[in-house]
Amino acid sequence: ISYKKYWRFRMIIVIRIIFQTLTLIVIADALVSFVLPPFHSVRVFLDKIVDPMLAPIRRFVPSLGGMDFSPIVLIILLELIEFLILQLF
Repeated sequence: ISYKKYWRFRMIIVIRIIFQTLTLIVIADALVSFVLPPFHSVRVFLDKIVDPMLAPIRRFVPSLGGMDFSPIVLIILLELIEFLILQLF
């Protein structure tokens, strides 16, 4: 394997790990919001990571019947961004 192919392969792995981790954090935040009180330390930690990404989406996606669909939209956007970035490699 040439150095250039090795570098490319490693970058793809790093990008995929970053986006998979972000997706898991969004899912964890959504699930934790059902069982933990708002000021629990785990929930506060996850909210600090996820809320800045969800805030712009929440302006455009209304909650329907008390259900917040913005995490689903965020996961779809993360997958799309990951796909587009990986197409550059």
